[in-house]
Amino acid sequence: MITFANGGDNIGVYVPVFATVGPTAMVAYCLAFLTMVAVLVALAKYVATREPIAEVLERWEHILFPIVLIGLGVVILLEGGAFGL
Repeated sequence: MITFANGGDNIGVYVPVFATVGPTAMVAYCLAFLTMVAVLVALAKYVATREPIAEVLERWEHILFPIVLIGLGVVILLEGGAFGL
């Protein structure tokens, strides 16, 4: 629910997919999505609770977080052909 609430881009992707597939495929998509989210959360918790990594993250999070988000945005724009390159 949180992922769907975070932005219209998710709704714009999932609603057309769900509208065109049958109930079995919809359940499969949802289960795959929830499984991947659970794996991502577990991996993030594991990494963030390692003492050396947690110290670095606490010290540099105000710099690392914007860099990661900007980097992801640039990669998405480039991969999507937003600049016509």
